[in-house]
Amino acid sequence: MAFNTAARASAPIDDDPLLPFDGRQSPVAAELQRGVCRYLRSLGHAVVTELALANGRRADVVGISPGGDIWMVEIKSCLLDFQSDGKWQDYLPHCDRLYFAVAPDFPAHVLPEGAGLILADRYGGELVREPEDARLPAHRRKAMLLCFARAAALRLQMRLDPGCGF
Repeated sequence: MAFNTAARASAPIDDDPLLPFDGRQSPVAAELQRGVCRYLRSLGHAVVTELALANGRRADVVGISPGGDIWMVEIKSCLLDFQSDGKWQDYLPHCDRLYFAVAPDFPAHVLPEGAGLILADRYGGELVREPEDARLPAHRRKAMLLCFARAAALRLQMRLDPGCGF
């Protein structure tokens, strides 16, 4: 299946508003993030965005597959974003699979070969290249699953009760 941006471009944007997580993302990055999340959800993954990691980094998108694999997706909104940001290797110790997500017109040949590649837009995504699979050790997996679960639960609680004191 080819990534069909023409068909997606015909969808009215006003009928599909974009709600960025925390306002720090550029509009392009926020659109890519939503598309990646929709794509991962279509695969059955549970998804959390902007997840703070133990090493102080913040992952753009983290997905937990139905089988318990931890996928991390680093969003790159443009070539300069990729060239000025070398922290992607800091994510490797926290996931089974690392992907870059970029727009279809991004020069994907500059991205590291060992990382996976997802083409995305505001409506969804498409897997182009699988990454090298590096299984997390049990203690790191447990820490990541707890981090993911706590973030998801706290965000749900804040949504249900904005005055709960967080």
